[in-house]
Amino acid sequence: MSEFIFSVFPSETFVDLGLYQFGWEQCDPSHSFGPAARNHFLFHYCLSGAGTLYAQDGKKESAVFQIRSGQGFMMFPHQVCTYIADHEIPWEYAWLEFDGLRVKEAIELTGLKPEQPVYKARYKDICETMKNEMLYIINHKEESPFHLIGHLYLFIDSLVRSSTSARLSQGNSLREFYIKEAFSFIEQNFQNDISVEDIAASCGLNRSYFGKIFHENMGKSPQEFLISYRMTKATELLKLTGLSVGDIGNAVGYPNQLHFSRAFKNVYGISPRQWRYENGGGTKAGN
Repeated sequence: MSEFIFSVFPSETFVDLGLYQFGWEQCDPSHSFGPAARNHFLFHYCLSGAGTLYAQDGKKESAVFQIRSGQGFMMFPHQVCTYIADHEIPWEYAWLEFDGLRVKEAIELTGLKPEQPVYKARYKDICETMKNEMLYIINHKEESPFHLIGHLYLFIDSLVRSSTSARLSQGNSLREFYIKEAFSFIEQNFQNDISVEDIAASCGLNRSYFGKIFHENMGKSPQEFLISYRMTKATELLKLTGLSVGDIGNAVGYPNQLHFSRAFKNVYGISPRQWRYENGGGTKAGN
């Protein structure tokens, strides 16, 4: 049975940063919400388990994102989204809905966008602070509105500091900054039809120079790294879910099942179906 906490904030008189509703839920397998849109920013943080987000981007096209424990996702105002708990390891999540004159500026600093709504922490200690602020608000609904807004400011601060694009600091080279930017872009977009040009553009570099510094730092080309990353994600889905091979290929950026199987075999030496069999995954799989 699904368990949840839900509260509506008692005041909307805060102009710079306002809180609307918040809650927590341990979802049943395959529990879904949506399609729906909100008037404000709505952030979910996955405390455990996993699920899938279907989010409409700025072009009104829907993209699919796999969310696991320690990650989160932002629903933007008027963005149509659907999210579904995994049928084997359903997620437990906390959420806050908020808005205000300073919020758009803060969210821009995180790098989150309608087409890139998935939160992944760069700094685990600050992420832990963010999570604790969310849970504090949820579990202290009896406190005064001013008290809760204070903790909402601390949540926003931790959200920005833990997910913002890395700033150059002592000991970090410009090349390291570009590599981190590339990693972030790949993590958030590997399931989409992205190219090396797209990754380079996310760093503000041309493909030739980007490819050079990436290979020098990583020992492999951006394309080789992207394929390796996608195949690693594919093995997680093969082992942990009952999705078909075709659905898994689509989830990691290969809408053509033949192309996915060929790429998988090039990396692991066996087909996805054989890998699943040998690793005891996907007992409910159709393929």
